Amino acid sequence: MPPKATTIVSTKGRVVLPKAIRKQRRWEAGTKLIVEDRPDGVLLKAAPFFPPSRPEDAFGCLRTGGPSRSLAEMEAAVVAEVKRRHARGRY
Repeated sequence: MPPKATTIVSTKGRVVLPKAIRKQRRWEAGTKLIVEDRPDGVLLKAAPFFPPSRPEDAFGCLRTGGPSRSLAEMEAAVVAEVKRRHARGRY
C-alpha cells in the first residue's frame, strides 16, 4: 500500500493539497470546494457550477408556438425520431 499523502496547516489556516490529488481531481487554481466536517475527519468536494434546482422552478418556463401535446403524442414523436435516425444509420 502506497504511503498516504500528508500536508500541514499553516498559521493562517491554509492547507496545500498534494499535486497528485489536485491533478487526479482536476482541481485547478480557483476551484471552489465544499468543506464538510464529519465525525471521522473533513471531506472536501468540488462545489457545483450551478446551484441545485427543482423541477417546479423551471416547469413552464419554455414557451411553445403551438398547442400543448398529450403524452401519447410526445411518445409517438420520440418513436418516429428514433426510427428516422435508425434509418439514416445513426443508431
